[in-house]
Amino acid sequence: MKKINVGILIFNEVEVLDFAGPYEVFSRTRLEKGAESRKSNDSAPFKVFTVSVNDKTIKATGGLKVISDYTFFNSPKIDILIIPGGYGTRPLLNNEDVLNWIKSISNDSEIISSVCTGSLLLAKAGLLDGKRATTHWGAIGALKSINKNIQVIDNRRIVNDEIITSAGVSSGIDMAFMIVENLYGEQVASDTAKYIEFHRSKENV
Repeated sequence: MKKINVGILIFNEVEVLDFAGPYEVFSRTRLEKGAESRKSNDSAPFKVFTVSVNDKTIKATGGLKVISDYTFFNSPKIDILIIPGGYGTRPLLNNEDVLNWIKSISNDSEIISSVCTGSLLLAKAGLLDGKRATTHWGAIGALKSINKNIQVIDNRRIVNDEIITSAGVSSGIDMAFMIVENLYGEQVASDTAKYIEFHRSKENV
């Protein structure tokens, strides 16, 4: 089975659940039902990996240390790009290497998405111009200030306007399930949610 590559950007002060939540959803998805199918990757439709600027250890919020699977220079092709949030997005708004990488990857990706304040990076890279988008409730003003042409929605967990943006932290899990459902149907998404014992939110989606 040809797998879909899911690449998740990580950086210092990234919010842990922003990247770990979607990682768990995609990495535990199986096309075959039941817990037994999770013991192998035979029916796993996704290859999930993290990407960072370099191979230095990432220190996420709360002090969690993470080493990315790949860097900007050796990452495989990314079919689904996920940009998480966290306080670490703020200094990256002026990091041309990161912004240019996001723009470059977005040209070849099938799905571009963000969790929480990851939307600020998408906005700064010019990818949300003229689109509807959302972000963490505490960053609504920041998103509006980056580009006045973004229609910022402040009462939705997920906004899909060619690019998928989700609100704060845990909403990224619902976003990941939405992508799984769009690609493989409600049954596969429900089976995965049952396996990880997650109750999906259908409100404000």
